[in-house]
Amino acid sequence: MSGTASRKRTRKTAPSAPRTGSPPIAARSLRFSWILLVLIVVFAGVVRLRLLQIPLERDEGEYAYAGQLLLQGIPPYKLVWNMKVPGTYGAYAAIMALFGQSIGGIHLGFLLVNAATIVLIFFLGRRLFNASAGVAAGAAYALLSVSAGVMGTQAHATHFVAIAAVGGMLALLRGVDPGRWLPLFLAGALFGLATLMKQHGVLFVVFAAAYLMWSSWPRKAAAWGPLLRKLAWLFAGVCLPLAATGFALWRAGVFDRFWFWTFTYARQYALENSIPDGLAAFADTFPRVVGPNLLIWLVAALGLAVVWRRKEHRAAAVFVAGLLAFSVLAICPGFYFREHYFVLLLPPVALLAGAAAGLDGTWRRWGFAAVLAFSILLQGDFLFRMSPLEASRFMYGDSPFPPAVPVADYIRAHSSPASRIAVLGSEPEVPFYARRRSATGYIYMYALMEPQPYALGMQNELIRDVETSRPEYVVWLNIATSWLRRADSPSRVFDWWESYRPRHYALAGVAEILSNGRTEYHWDVDDSWQPQSPNLIAVYKRIGSASRNRAAAQ
Repeated sequence: MSGTASRKRTRKTAPSAPRTGSPPIAARSLRFSWILLVLIVVFAGVVRLRLLQIPLERDEGEYAYAGQLLLQGIPPYKLVWNMKVPGTYGAYAAIMALFGQSIGGIHLGFLLVNAATIVLIFFLGRRLFNASAGVAAGAAYALLSVSAGVMGTQAHATHFVAIAAVGGMLALLRGVDPGRWLPLFLAGALFGLATLMKQHGVLFVVFAAAYLMWSSWPRKAAAWGPLLRKLAWLFAGVCLPLAATGFALWRAGVFDRFWFWTFTYARQYALENSIPDGLAAFADTFPRVVGPNLLIWLVAALGLAVVWRRKEHRAAAVFVAGLLAFSVLAICPGFYFREHYFVLLLPPVALLAGAAAGLDGTWRRWGFAAVLAFSILLQGDFLFRMSPLEASRFMYGDSPFPPAVPVADYIRAHSSPASRIAVLGSEPEVPFYARRRSATGYIYMYALMEPQPYALGMQNELIRDVETSRPEYVVWLNIATSWLRRADSPSRVFDWWESYRPRHYALAGVAEILSNGRTEYHWDVDDSWQPQSPNLIAVYKRIGSASRNRAAAQ
């Protein structure tokens, strides 16, 4: 075999960790890398432990409520209707089964998910480049993923996509070698799991197939068999969790509703924004995402140039550049560009920052350590000094997330476990905290307000649900962000509540969100009470429900 042919084959070989230095030096270096990794994980854990009790935001509330129902044997899409795929519901159910159905339990489980992702990023950086790059990548991911710019203290679905996708990437790199079908199957299963966590994860399936084709493209037409077998094993793995989930939903009798929400309605939702709308959203969001971590992002840009300049890392450069490209595509569906979507960009950004720090000498490692220290200093208040409530206000402003806790506590203390409640607003954390089932599957009001053909029908179905189930308590949110009402939104639900409420419900309490960031609670009030602020959560009790409860108890 000629030297030229050998070099060509080397370029298509999956990147692996190089062997540098004499064995004793390499062993000491590896031990030091592990020590640094442990310190990084401990740092991230300490920050997250300090903010463990930060109130759930509404996406977390949805996952927690659906997970709570799962633990009661109720499948997704039976009592919870939304366009998200069910993987994160299952992840929350598993976390709550281990750590409890509470804010602290959920965030403790999320802490462990984040710690595992940091370790996987380290392994991926070490395999692609070297141990120093792996440590730097893990440190970058730890800091980027806890940042307020990506709402990093909240257990969004994108974090669960990230851990599954990074695990899949490690297995993929092992599976490109001839005869390694099991790692490819495992990689596919992990990428399929990432897709189950959030639809955006399907872009990592496409990335895996593209990289596999690049790394194993045959030299001759007759040699297509190995590549096709590799792709077959990869897609067999992808199909396993997807098919199993679809079968389980079909057996539970909810597949039709699952299909409507996650495909039919989701397609309408994804088409609402135009490209100019998306560009405006990106321009508004991206500066907040980068925020105090701007230098880390700039180092990552330098890392992209570094890996392409070094021929011995050309295969790794193709892998990371491809991952970056498909991660960018993963944040684009619908052109919404919400902050937590950018978590999907953090693995390639961290890997590139690690490459820049770990490939060209000790001085770059010390320089990167200074960059990390500067980023930590810039967000020191958020990381080390703000209380959980202050951190929530810092990220979400005067949101209903903190007051949702005492509102739910009031309902829980004044109703039986069998009572139903309705939340007219997009705050599914309320039924989760209250441990009361919602009277309707519409846990978000957004779909009812959007310019899509199902909006009015959804409003009518919500109204039928409330009138039929006669919930003991109704929580009305007079907060714009809990409805996102538009000028062209159907007004049916508002007109109905204005006439229906006085005949069937009386005011029981109010959480009033004031402009200074405080919330005042007024319990056992009546309809004569006058608010000081237009932003409030009103709790209504069904007229005559107390006597029915007493009769039932007797």
